[in-house]
Amino acid sequence: MGVFDNFRRLSSAQRSTFLACFLGWSLDAFDFFILVFCVSAIAADFHAKVSTVAEAIFLTLALRPVGALLFGIIADRFGRRSTLIFNIISYSLFELASAFAASLKVFLITRALFGVAMGGEWGVGAALAFETLPKEGRGFFSGLLQEGYVVGYLVAGLVYGTLFVHVGWRGMFVIGASPALLAMYIFAKVEESPAWMQGQRSQPPERHLASDIGHYIGPFVFLVILMFAFNSLSHGTQDLYPTFLQKNLHFSAGAVGLIAVIYNLGALVGGIVFGSWSEKIGRRKAIVIAALLAIPAIPLWAYAHSVALLAVGGFVMQFMVQGAWGVIPAHLNELSPSAVRGTFPGLAYQTGNLLASWNSVLQARLVERKFSGQYPPVFAGTVVIIAAMIAIVTMLGKERHGADLSTTGPTSKTFAR
Repeated sequence: MGVFDNFRRLSSAQRSTFLACFLGWSLDAFDFFILVFCVSAIAADFHAKVSTVAEAIFLTLALRPVGALLFGIIADRFGRRSTLIFNIISYSLFELASAFAASLKVFLITRALFGVAMGGEWGVGAALAFETLPKEGRGFFSGLLQEGYVVGYLVAGLVYGTLFVHVGWRGMFVIGASPALLAMYIFAKVEESPAWMQGQRSQPPERHLASDIGHYIGPFVFLVILMFAFNSLSHGTQDLYPTFLQKNLHFSAGAVGLIAVIYNLGALVGGIVFGSWSEKIGRRKAIVIAALLAIPAIPLWAYAHSVALLAVGGFVMQFMVQGAWGVIPAHLNELSPSAVRGTFPGLAYQTGNLLASWNSVLQARLVERKFSGQYPPVFAGTVVIIAAMIAIVTMLGKERHGADLSTTGPTSKTFAR
């Protein structure tokens, strides 16, 4: 009943805004994870190693801070709604361009450009959502919004499992251009952030992004380190997992897709559960508990051999990984200076992504050079090290549970406390 109460409290405009932001992030993730499922096929088509094609994942992640900064500045200056429309159209076009790459070099360029566009969506969408939604139930909506990423992964798994054998990897990227249609829905149904509108009336015109963020360089660096750890855990458990199922266990596309759907259902539930729970126990405690509980899931997730056991292991692993992630949208927006909320959370998130962007390439090379093509030892080491890092860094940080996000006016100094 609590779930339905959260939605019943929303006005029609708030529901439309949340749906648009949720779908924007889901479809952004859908486009990204199409690549994850197609790494082996792309490598075969271009006669390249898996680790070489994995550089496309690296480029996508590495360029995301550029997009976070670019689209964040636009959002803080010109508004969240129009920037989100521009962003969604941009990443859809670069996804389509990837389908027609004539060489691996061209493909890597299109993925780099996609990374720029992908990097802008999370910060702009999260700012629009949390500046529009009420404070009550923020943890629940945080978990649900972040798990739009998981929904995108789940849909990518379904599409891969059912359509890849018919359309190939290029057809998959053509399908990935469909999010552009969401821009029409946002144009017709979504209103501008009331907090941004209020901020435009009260904010002095001489304010500058650099000076705003400059006041908070210490907390910004801290959040970047936290986001490095978070992105290392999520990408370290997701990006090469389909490749592991294909290469080590020789599963079919249908089996890989089925396992992906099941572990993404676990991720979706985990994000909502821990996001909601963070309203009661606090953001930091919820993150730490979820991160540490990922470690006991390693044996089933990495060392089982049957589809059923791997599906169970994947469900539990992603329940915990994305459970920790479900707290992040609310946590980062609550910790961000109000005047640059369109830029600050997304830039911290995506800069952390940049630091973690070599993860898939590093994992692939360790597998190839140190572990005779076997993925489980690399996966296990990643989870143990990074989950512990998340727990330690999180507890060293601050928390502003329930902070007022109703304005984008002059920055509150409570951020630094």
